[in-house]
Amino acid sequence: MEIDFDPLEHLDNGNILLDVRSPSEFELGHIPGAVSVPLFSDEERAEVGTIYKRQSKEEAVLRGLEIVGPKMAPMVKEIVTKSAGQSITVYCWRGGMRSGSVELLLNTLGLKANRIKGGYKGFRSWAHSVIESVPEYPQLKVISGMTGSGKTEILHELKALGEQIIDLEGLANHRGSAFGHLLQQPQPSTEHFINKLAIAIHKLDSSKTIWIEDESRLVGKVVLPDPIYTAIQNAPHHVIQLPNNRRLDWLEEEYGNAPKDQIFEAFIAIKKRLGGLRWKEAMAAVEQGNAREAAEKALSYYDSAYSHALDVAKKDGCSIVEHNYINEGFEAIAQDLINEIENQ
Repeated sequence: MEIDFDPLEHLDNGNILLDVRSPSEFELGHIPGAVSVPLFSDEERAEVGTIYKRQSKEEAVLRGLEIVGPKMAPMVKEIVTKSAGQSITVYCWRGGMRSGSVELLLNTLGLKANRIKGGYKGFRSWAHSVIESVPEYPQLKVISGMTGSGKTEILHELKALGEQIIDLEGLANHRGSAFGHLLQQPQPSTEHFINKLAIAIHKLDSSKTIWIEDESRLVGKVVLPDPIYTAIQNAPHHVIQLPNNRRLDWLEEEYGNAPKDQIFEAFIAIKKRLGGLRWKEAMAAVEQGNAREAAEKALSYYDSAYSHALDVAKKDGCSIVEHNYINEGFEAIAQDLINEIENQ
């Protein structure tokens, strides 16, 4: 049966979601939580596509059947093992022949299977519509502040206290600066980041407060969708201000154990922005294992860039509330932010 995509039904109710597209299609982006069970390899898909374009649809279908035929029994066994009695939902690119043939086979064998209407393309349309609605969220609040202010940690503490958050850096596997990839998993493609982001946003109540971290257009190699960037620019900013020593303490703790070669690469990436002398001093500090001094050199650039961006935001009329803290822990800061919003 052809059904509309429903995140709560397909991702949260124990159903298994099967992506029968080729491995490279899945790698570029897929519905979060889906399992890859490719009907064609990348090479086979290319071959069938070429036949379709140069010969005819009929010849392409016949060649596809020749390729798929011997695979069907092993594929069904794999699906039975992975589904473990769960309801099965299948999708391909458009919800066409690939997912349709697998759905038909599974139902013929007595396995309850559905097919997503419009396939992955339909899901992508849904994902974009979710993200495009974010600039209209009335209670979006931005956690801002200089590098080392613990913005991400405060965001996580807000979640632990029951607040709604959008964790862009968590979804992107990146901390947002030239050093943001250190000690992180590989980044998803921008396409798959958007998929994960849409699912996360869909689960939120847009009428209630939602916290998001201040970000530039790029989070590592991932590009923020325009509606998200616009929403961040226009929403009220809560600027966290901590003493420099505390920021350096945090940066030293966060990145001090990162591989030295990766720290070198990160400093090379900001060499021009640091200036020749500061860059040489930073590289020497890294070589000597002095993470604190290296972080201090990096902040000379990042603090200046942030101050400029904040000045621009003020001139553009952005609502900015500055919060000064000294020794308060991140949980206490998060609670203070919640109290302020509740008392408005």
